[in-house]
Amino acid sequence: MRLNTVVVTLLALCAATFAPAQVRERLSAEKMWTLARLGDVTLSPDGKQAVVTVTRYDVKENKGQTDLYSISVASGETRQLTSDKAPDTAPLFSPDGRTIAFISKRGDDKESQLYLIAVDGGEAKRLTQIPTGVSAIKWFPDGKRLAFVTPIWTDLVKWEDQEKRRKEREDGKMNAKVWERAPIAYWDHLLDDREPHLFSIGIDGGEPTAITRQSGYHLSKRAYSSSSYDISPDGLEVAFVADVDRSGVDPNSDVIVLEACGCKPARDVTVANLADDGSPAYSPDGRWLAYTAQTIKGFYADRGRLLLLDRKNGDVRDLSVDWDRTPNDLQWQSDSKSLYSAVDDAATNRIYRHDLVAPGKPQPVTRESSFGNLAISRGTKPVAVALRQSFSEPPTLVRLDLKSGTATVLSRFNDAALATVELGKVESVVYKGARDEPIQMWVVRPPNFDPSKKYPVFMLLHGGPHNTIQDAVQWRWNAHVFASWGYVVTWHNFHGSSGFGNAFGDSINPDRITMPYEDTIKAAEWLAAQPWVDSTRMVAGGGSYGGFLAATLLGRAHPFKALIAHAAVYNNFTQIGADYGAERERFFEFWERPEEFARYSPHTSAGNFVTPTLVIHGQLDQRVPVNHGVELFNTLQKRGVPSKFVYFPDENHWVLKPQNSLFWYKNVREWLAKYAPPNESTP
Repeated sequence: MRLNTVVVTLLALCAATFAPAQVRERLSAEKMWTLARLGDVTLSPDGKQAVVTVTRYDVKENKGQTDLYSISVASGETRQLTSDKAPDTAPLFSPDGRTIAFISKRGDDKESQLYLIAVDGGEAKRLTQIPTGVSAIKWFPDGKRLAFVTPIWTDLVKWEDQEKRRKEREDGKMNAKVWERAPIAYWDHLLDDREPHLFSIGIDGGEPTAITRQSGYHLSKRAYSSSSYDISPDGLEVAFVADVDRSGVDPNSDVIVLEACGCKPARDVTVANLADDGSPAYSPDGRWLAYTAQTIKGFYADRGRLLLLDRKNGDVRDLSVDWDRTPNDLQWQSDSKSLYSAVDDAATNRIYRHDLVAPGKPQPVTRESSFGNLAISRGTKPVAVALRQSFSEPPTLVRLDLKSGTATVLSRFNDAALATVELGKVESVVYKGARDEPIQMWVVRPPNFDPSKKYPVFMLLHGGPHNTIQDAVQWRWNAHVFASWGYVVTWHNFHGSSGFGNAFGDSINPDRITMPYEDTIKAAEWLAAQPWVDSTRMVAGGGSYGGFLAATLLGRAHPFKALIAHAAVYNNFTQIGADYGAERERFFEFWERPEEFARYSPHTSAGNFVTPTLVIHGQLDQRVPVNHGVELFNTLQKRGVPSKFVYFPDENHWVLKPQNSLFWYKNVREWLAKYAPPNESTP
């Protein structure tokens, strides 16, 4: 009997050893849309519980569903907190840890409102009924009030009058708009005559109190968030960011301080700096007001210094004198002796610590993978959570040790889905680009990569240009999806990219063509020298500035068999119609030096266009208006160049709707396969 048992066991082990391994699927675009996407994070004051937003998409319904989930920081035990069909976003723990405030648009809400829900669940309670909507919420330190931002018509005093005008404009048959000052649009929507102002409301409801309405300032019409303002620890003062420019063409963001009652004159505490200031954050002890400050006016990616305003004597300290990076998402430690920030750092988003007692270069807390959405508890032994991600890991909630940088996984939303997926290897390489300077590039190999074979290449061109491709998931241009089709996928951080120092970022201004173009050609040469690359099957493509770079390649020598230009800036002269087009140019206007301006525009090289090009554009795009896509496509057609125009009437600068995204991926794949076919077809 024992012998039989041993034999059976050995046979079972042999069968398990020699059985064919389970075939894992590749990451298709369809599979990507099944993954949960984590977003906003809040942490209880005692550090025991985190709440995170989780969005899941229904491709058939063509929309997403966002709910709040509570996760134990000790065990990772997860509980769904909300399940309303409306999206629930921006959760915030109350100072006593008993209540969570969040934003939603439920039931008969015409605009998003502020809701409260107990930490242990139950029904959510709507706190506001603001006809112009609520966003950018923040608790007052006493836990008895919340602040929020809403865009209002300042000629109307009563909320019912705000509602009446909103409804009149919504239902009116005449829908013309009039402006007397720029800007008129932002990204995907037109701006109206409302001003975003800060209000407060008690947790028992009642009439909101205006904070900034009579101050002479308002938050930016273009963009604002909860990081655009902060509340002092005693609840008596607010600091907020306002564009102090009155012309509409010369923006300058300053930090304004004002008593929270809105009853005394406001003070511009950064008036001396003509470049942008932002991200105000009070220290827990109330002594310091931290904020970021740029120094080069008109350079949107200029390094932001981390400054501390001493509220006792008005002195300002610079915590980043010799540091060539920009802090973001400032988070104070409860002892007010240090603060943390998320930093775009050499193609990775890292958490850094900035010490007040021992000033010097900030110290990195994390190194591998990218981290963001940091939240820190109170107390002498603070607990921290953050979202970690990489090319191969969707945003995942982790507990973060602020001393060692060790991360412990807390959320498991995508574990089951990814367990069946085979991803290719991701590598960071460095090659010599323009000026023989080092250029970092990501290389993503296809699953089951065989170095003895030669593969086609899809070279991605990032947008910006002053952005960077970090070690993080890109949902709209997912490198692993492209690699799953059988391509080596690359993404190089050419000159002008952020996170590699101010000089590197500013090196391409005002000529945004020469060095990024050279970096791209040298990246192609590096690839052609690899034994596993077929240099006769290379395609390049990108969006926004990446589309501009694709259009630049069209008019110059390059090795690519085809190009893809999504939301491409094609004609610099007509880009004055963009949402930022009225802003004064940093170097010169096109009418001042038209010949030089023309040299930096891809359309002036149209006589050289011969490469097959897929052109993609969305009608709602105000950052790069749709005329660019039409101009580029029409030019290609007139020159007899094989080309295709994919037009999305309901998308903006990005393709965000699930079904449109799948159609986008389908067209990109077909274009790649037509001009640089993969070694083998994949499902």
